[in-house]
Amino acid sequence: MKLNKQETRLRRAKRTRMQIRRLEATRLCIHKTPRHMYAQVTTPDGSKTLAYASTLDKELRKTLKSTGNSDAAKEVGKLIAKRALAAGIRTVAFDRSGFLYHGRIKALAEAAREVGLEF
Repeated sequence: MKLNKQETRLRRAKRTRMQIRRLEATRLCIHKTPRHMYAQVTTPDGSKTLAYASTLDKELRKTLKSTGNSDAAKEVGKLIAKRALAAGIRTVAFDRSGFLYHGRIKALAEAAREVGLEF
């Protein structure tokens, strides 16, 4: 059985999410498209979004030259970390949605850590 790129990513995502569910940790979920980056902090069961940031936010759109690169991902990481800390969340589990940890995903994670979010 040969899996395509999306099926492999979803398989990795499922494995990660099962581990996070077992830990019962607040999670930082990431999603990326070629054009935009999205990040949200959700409750352990996933029923409620506690903080949200993306390249579509009005704050970021004014300052970003392009929304699909590492610089935009860094800005989203900083913004989600600030909003999570404002909501009283300091520690999260990083759910990268099956995407490999490099490029824009890595840039977002490192920017969030710099601001003070722990994972």
